[in-house]
Amino acid sequence: MTADGTTTVEANGVTLGVEHFGEETAPLVLCAGGTTMLSWPDALCEAVARGGRHVVRYDLRDAGASTTGDPEAPRYTLRDLAADAAALARELDHRPAHLAGLGVGGMVAQVAVVEHPGAFAALTLVGTRAVAPGPVDDDLPDHDAAAMERLFSLPDPDWSERDAVAHHAARSAEILGDDPAAARVLAGRVWDRTPGASPAVRAANQQGTVFARLDCSPRWRERLREVTAPTLVVHGRRDPFFPVGNGEALARDIPGARLLVLEGASTTVRDDDAGRVAAAMLALPDGDVSSRYV
Repeated sequence: MTADGTTTVEANGVTLGVEHFGEETAPLVLCAGGTTMLSWPDALCEAVARGGRHVVRYDLRDAGASTTGDPEAPRYTLRDLAADAAALARELDHRPAHLAGLGVGGMVAQVAVVEHPGAFAALTLVGTRAVAPGPVDDDLPDHDAAAMERLFSLPDPDWSERDAVAHHAARSAEILGDDPAAARVLAGRVWDRTPGASPAVRAANQQGTVFARLDCSPRWRERLREVTAPTLVVHGRRDPFFPVGNGEALARDIPGARLLVLEGASTTVRDDDAGRVAAAMLALPDGDVSSRYV
C-alpha cells in the first residue's frame, strides 16, 4: 500500500491503482476514473460505502498508480480499458459488480457493460455521453463553444511546478462553472500521485489528454439498447463540456434508465450533491449478490 492509502491490482495484464472504501465483503461498486480515481469525490465514495457497499475507485491506464506508457501515443484502445474494468471486477469479487463511470470513465463503463455484461449487475454514468471524443451525433449537444474558446486559450502551466498546475486547474474550473478552490486542492492531490516528472505524463493525469488519442472504434451507442443492467444517469444541469442533453440521450438510449439532473452543478459531483447521488446509486437493484459470473 502506498503512502496515500492506495494499492494496486493486476488485471488484464496491466497494473491498476485502486482505493477501497467500506467492507470488502459487501457488494462491489467499481468506479472507473475519469481518468484518475480522484475524479470520484471522497464524499461520494464514503456515502456509498456507508450504504453497505464495497466501493473501489481506480485509475485508468496512464493515470495515477496504474500502468503508464507513452500517453502521447497509447498502445491500447477503449476496448482494452473496458476489458480492464471487467477483469478488475472479477479480481475484486466473484459477484457481478455495480460499475460506475464518470466523464471519459463513463465511456469506458458503457463499452464494458455492453461487451462484458456478465461482469456487471448495475451501471451508473456521470457527466458523460454516448459517443467517443470527436464529432457528435446530430441529436447530441456539443461542447459549449464560448466556454471551450476560453478554456483552450489558457496557456499551459509549467507542469513541473505544483502551484502552477493547481492554479491552472482553478482557472479551468472557473470557466467550466466548477468550484475553483476545490479544483486547486484536487489538482495538487493528482500532482502528488503522478509518477515521474514527464510533462506529457503530468498533463495526461491532470487533463485526461491521452483519451483523445485512443482508438474508440467501433461505435457503441447503437448497442446501448442491449443493456439490461439497471442504470442511473447523473448529469449537471450547467455542464458546458458535455451539456445535459447528452445525459438525457443516454437515459433514452438505455432501456429503463433513470435520469438524475443536478441543478446548479457542472462537470463534477459537488459534496453538497454527494448524498443525493449516493442514495440514487444505492437504490439501483444490483441483482442477486450471491450470484456467480456467467
